[in-house]
Amino acid sequence: MKPGFSIRPFTPDDYDGAISVHLSVYPEYPNTANEWRDADARRHPDLFFRRFVAEMDGKIVGLVGGGPEEWANHPGLVSFNIRVRPEYEGRGIGAELYDRFLQEAAVLSPTRITSEAREDKPRGIRFLTKRGFVEEMRFWESQLDVDAFDFTPYAGCEERVTSQGIATKTYAELASDPDRDRKLYEMDVEISLELPAPDPITPASFDRYRVQVLESPHLLPDAIFVALDGDRYVGITSLWRVEAGEHLMTGLTGVRRDYRRKGIALALKLRAIDYARRHGSPQIRTDNESNNRPMLAINERLGFVKTPAWIAFALTGDFLPQRHEDTKNEEFS
Repeated sequence: MKPGFSIRPFTPDDYDGAISVHLSVYPEYPNTANEWRDADARRHPDLFFRRFVAEMDGKIVGLVGGGPEEWANHPGLVSFNIRVRPEYEGRGIGAELYDRFLQEAAVLSPTRITSEAREDKPRGIRFLTKRGFVEEMRFWESQLDVDAFDFTPYAGCEERVTSQGIATKTYAELASDPDRDRKLYEMDVEISLELPAPDPITPASFDRYRVQVLESPHLLPDAIFVALDGDRYVGITSLWRVEAGEHLMTGLTGVRRDYRRKGIALALKLRAIDYARRHGSPQIRTDNESNNRPMLAINERLGFVKTPAWIAFALTGDFLPQRHEDTKNEEFS
């Protein structure tokens, strides 16, 4: 144990302290303690998950958390993330958190360990690469200034989709469809399986989809826009509320393969932007992988502006690293 700080398991009393650490590193992602509590409560009860905190000077100064991902649940695959307060970097806290997490995760016999670092956080990148992690993919959060958006160039886009027999309804408007939730789930799975990702998607069950998506406190029933061909659900985009901040987050956006290149995705995105403006949300945020060119092209066309890229890293092979003097004081940010 490094002198001056201690590592211990996370407890329910630690949410405020843990969020404080997160916000010290990424204030632009204003998560709240309530959101973390809710996310933890919705975790699959049978999936391994561990979180540890580092304490120093009477407060939480770092944390690590991770385990298998429910939607990328492959044997031997483990993911984790570390946060350390910037003013406590360079003291070996991140290294000790990493080691403690690996000790716990050893029960899973991991063959692949993944994590992320943002391109403007060189300490985080250095922390991972010195331990053998290799970059696999980049993805961006992009942001749209809703108030500045000009609908004029897109006049007629929705009408062209409608003329092809495609209607658009919200999740709330589809309440009379007894199969609504099942249809939404099946479309979500079909589209998600084709999205670029470092690891293949492993769809959750319908019951878990209900828990994670349809029963989420962030769901906005009138901001989930579904494209329909008759009674078949063929495309979707959605906006989600956040507890802190006035912006809206974009959920899944996609169209079934046999309905692509008809302008449906663009029309759905325009409906979402109109919703945000009518409800006074100044900004929409979305995430896209670097090799998802079709969706990146739509967002770029609409005026979404990329923020610094997140880099997906993976460690394979001899994944149980030895501590070396040249890495022990590198901190993850």
